[in-house]
Formats: sequence, structure tokens, C-alpha cells
Amino acid sequence: MSVLKARRSESRAEYVNVAKEIFQGTIDFLSRLSARYSRLMAPSVSGLASKVLEHAEVANSIYPTDKVKCETREYHLVEARGALMALDVELAQCYEIMMKNPEGCFTGVDGKRSVAPAEAKRKLENMAQRLGELIDEENSKLTGVMKSDKERLKAAKRAAKKAAEEISQEGT
Repeated sequence: MSVLKARRSESRAEYVNVAKEIFQGTIDFLSRLSARYSRLMAPSVSGLASKVLEHAEVANSIYPTDKVKCETREYHLVEARGALMALDVELAQCYEIMMKNPEGCFTGVDGKRSVAPAEAKRKLENMAQRLGELIDEENSKLTGVMKSDKERLKAAKRAAKKAAEEISQEGT
């Protein structure tokens, strides 16, 4: 049985879905680079997007039940966040290069420009805006997961301490 859309809550693993969207959006964005710039920039930029997704997936596969798992998961979340921030900078550089000749980003198979300059500029701005929003959303989600994990670990420590105190009181 499915849940009505209005009653659905956001999954704690939503950061993985956003990372996938960022990866796909980055590839779409990079496909607009000219061949000359693409050879120089696309591998490193797509690598950062891939790194965000990879670390988000790995972190999601680790359930933080003890200190070691919490630390391992936190490591991957921090790595994902670091790659995300680097990706943001690299995408901004790509955007600046693309805006020098926006209509050149939209050529047909025959090499002819298929979009007017103003329309090309608008399309690039929309693509960059969407990626920026996704990056901000992912940053927020990763930060939230890290905070939630720390609180979960603190609660587990408090519960263990309380249980130990109860056991020691029973023994006396």
C-alpha cells in the first residue's frame, strides 16, 4: 500500500538521491562545454560529482551503531561534503567560460548554432541555478545527517552510562 504524497516524510537517505541529481546535472552541464574546454575540465569536474555520489552511497550503507561505524560514516559524509564544495567552485569556473560564448554551447549535429544568444544565456543560467540549488540542498542534508549521527551517538553513550549505573547500583 502506498502512502499519499501529502503524508510522506523525507527519507533520511534523501542526500543520496540529491547526490544522484547533482551527478546527472553536472554531466548535462558539462556536455555543453566546447570540445577544447571539455578535454581540460570535464574529467576533473565530473570526477568531483562522482566522488560526492560515491561517498554519499558509502555513508548511507553504514548504519552508525558503534563508535567505529560512526567515525567511518562521518569520514564519508565529510568527504562527500568536501567534494561538493570543490564541485561548486569548479562548476562556477565552467559557467564563466560558457558565458563567454553561450550560443556556442547549443550547437546542432551539423555544428550550426541552434539557439539564439539570449535564449542560450537563459538556458545556461537556469542550468547553473538548478545545480547551485541542488548543491545547497545537498550541503544542508549532509550537515543534518552528521548532526543527527552525533546526537544519536551521544544518546547511546548516555543510555550505556545509565545502564552501567543501574547495574552497579543493583550490585551494591
